[in-house]
Amino acid sequence: MMTSSSIVPGQNVDMPIPKTGKNDVKDQVTDSSINSTAKKVDNNQGGLSEDVKKASEDVHKDQKEKKPEETYQHKYDKKPSKMPEPKLDEKPEEKPKEKPIEKTTTSSEAQPENKDVTVRHADGQVNQVGGETKSNDGQANIVGQGDLNENTSEEDKSSLYQNKRKHDLADSIKASNDKTGESEVEKVNESQVVEKGAKKDKNEVSNQSPGEQFPSGAQAELTNETSTENGSWSTQAMESKNEKDTQESDKELVVYNWKSCNSTAGPDFIPCLDNWRAIKNLRSTMHYEHRERHCPEEPPTCLVPLPEGYRRPIKWPNSRKKIWYSNVPHTELVEYKGHQNWVKVAGRYLVFPGGGTQFKHGALHYIDFINENVPDIAWGKHSRVILDVGCGVASFGGFLFDRDVLAMSLAPKDEHEAQVQFALERGIPAISAVMGTLRLPFPGKVFDVVHCARCRVPWHIEGGKLLLELNRLLRPGGYFVWSATPVYQKKPEDKEIWKAMSKLLETMCWELVTRVRDRLNGVGLAIYKKPMNNSCYEKRSVQDPPMCEASDDANAAWNVPLQTCMHKVPIDSLQRGSRWPEQWPARLDKTPYWMLGSEMGVYGKPQPEDFVADYEHWKRVVSKSYINGMGINWATVRNVMDMRAIYGGFAAALKDMNVWVMNVVPIDSPDVLPAIYERGLFGIYHDWCQSFSTYPRSYDLMHADHLFSMIKQKCKIVPLVVEVDRILRPEGKLIVRDTAEVVSELESILRSMQWEIRMTYNKDNEGLLSAQKTMWRPKEFETLDYGMMT
Repeated sequence: MMTSSSIVPGQNVDMPIPKTGKNDVKDQVTDSSINSTAKKVDNNQGGLSEDVKKASEDVHKDQKEKKPEETYQHKYDKKPSKMPEPKLDEKPEEKPKEKPIEKTTTSSEAQPENKDVTVRHADGQVNQVGGETKSNDGQANIVGQGDLNENTSEEDKSSLYQNKRKHDLADSIKASNDKTGESEVEKVNESQVVEKGAKKDKNEVSNQSPGEQFPSGAQAELTNETSTENGSWSTQAMESKNEKDTQESDKELVVYNWKSCNSTAGPDFIPCLDNWRAIKNLRSTMHYEHRERHCPEEPPTCLVPLPEGYRRPIKWPNSRKKIWYSNVPHTELVEYKGHQNWVKVAGRYLVFPGGGTQFKHGALHYIDFINENVPDIAWGKHSRVILDVGCGVASFGGFLFDRDVLAMSLAPKDEHEAQVQFALERGIPAISAVMGTLRLPFPGKVFDVVHCARCRVPWHIEGGKLLLELNRLLRPGGYFVWSATPVYQKKPEDKEIWKAMSKLLETMCWELVTRVRDRLNGVGLAIYKKPMNNSCYEKRSVQDPPMCEASDDANAAWNVPLQTCMHKVPIDSLQRGSRWPEQWPARLDKTPYWMLGSEMGVYGKPQPEDFVADYEHWKRVVSKSYINGMGINWATVRNVMDMRAIYGGFAAALKDMNVWVMNVVPIDSPDVLPAIYERGLFGIYHDWCQSFSTYPRSYDLMHADHLFSMIKQKCKIVPLVVEVDRILRPEGKLIVRDTAEVVSELESILRSMQWEIRMTYNKDNEGLLSAQKTMWRPKEFETLDYGMMT
């Protein structure tokens, strides 16, 4: 089991306003070219190469005792938002007792003593700054070596630097606006950027950082995760007991020679679902084994091509009604379901009327009809997180946002091509999954409601094995909303299914709350409630379905076979599932009642303190850095993935943004996913050594907090970067917080993939990277034999 450190900052610090430059990468970049400076190391002189030491010798000649600065690189977004004002430090920092060690940001070595500034521009120019210069009034200025010589006065240095920064910033913004041509680009007030730098007291120093700080002082003990082997948090790998053997450590590549993937799926390639070699070798497909995950032994390292004519997705909420046909050029579902009001073609668009087979007069009417007949469901208050099985194009989940409800929509990648892809392109949460032979990748007792509208799942067969999986997932006291044809149609087949389902649900102790028909839509509903105690189970004359063994862990979900049994309802008042969470939105901030002060949390503090510290940390980071400090136009962000979620603090900090977040808990991380659901958010288990079960170009923003350094202990890092490239939409953003070494390696890989590096920041061997994927795709192709349907 492996853990890594997430960073909790100690205090607020300033936002750097560095010199900007164009980032026009024309050729593929190699590790050797990116890190050429770092490889020329003189160990006796602080780790700097001879050429860098010589170039910066004049600047540092008289500054040996000056306060060093952090290492950073920053390139603003094409569509920059208004830059934040620099802020004064709250407390002065002591001068270092020893001469600082200087390194460039390309160095992969640990640098605990390094706080010098290195600005690397896109044109390759590297400016070393050994400290700060102060004018007589105490104003701190950071200066670039290329503009100065040893005879330059302090006043001239300040003026020269400010004028140069004005000029470069204006050029950068002009170039960005010319390139994008977007009317939504916000203009930056140049005078504010340059002249609003607050004056500091003589005892204070310039502390430049991206709006929030890496840990120091009293906060430091929160940054290292504790070993969970002897703690209260287990890992999904331990629970499932089916994790593959650890793969050999990542070996650095010298040259990145990218190619586009050639597969039968083309631009829609999902490696673990389009492995035709494995599918052809299956002994049976009667349980939908061919729709389950079959990952290749070696993850692909080619880049998935774009559909012809691909363009930036339509923004939410307009995307709920229509999407670009060129982005998802599939008509199979239109032809098969067009008469059922799912999706239609209208010129350049695919349009979604908002209805479906079961709610032809609109999803909102259907949603409200459910609540009217069972008021205790109370959408957006009592019921917050639901599972929509066989979601179609996910209109039900899309309109539940209007009722403050999150829906995890799932459907297999089947003959109805691209239904999940339609949902994601619309800005609605969805994953490609099937109820086959394995448990779904969610913990037990987490969904408030499970919904099935004509989902065609044979719940009643084989002892009700699939329905018992829903029983594992449904929270005690939760509801099952079933609006399939057996509920309201009188065909012989439907009558037979209803009879079998009624018998099964009775023996499962699910209470039939209502069976009602909607006259407007002409469909019927049957709504059941799961028991909140074990009394009904104990009274059954026949134990069928049987109760699960006490050793059966309901939370184990990664590659665990389905079981034909039921888990008992927790009766201890401090056990999760023994009571309902707080109503939404209070449950978002509320520490789960089953988190105990006697148990150790992820960061080594008592669980309630850990939970609060994590939330406070991410609120600070999001508000002071991510929202205003990275130039991200959040109006273009809808689908967000937190690749390594802990307690869901990052997603919770985005609660007021018009986004939804898929919280991914790696199987080797502490199993905090139940806590994420408890606070009214959702997520999924995953092994990042494999491909994620989603279509390419699914997410607008991906966030990785110390994920890559953790994965490097288990498998190779390059395939994971390729998977990020597959999942992220062109012009989508990636934010990485990790070690300085990992950030440097990622920067090298991403540059070679023609990504735009927007910002890198290093301090005390901790790094931050912000990058944007481009439309670039390699012209040369690599054929994936396992991905070809022959």
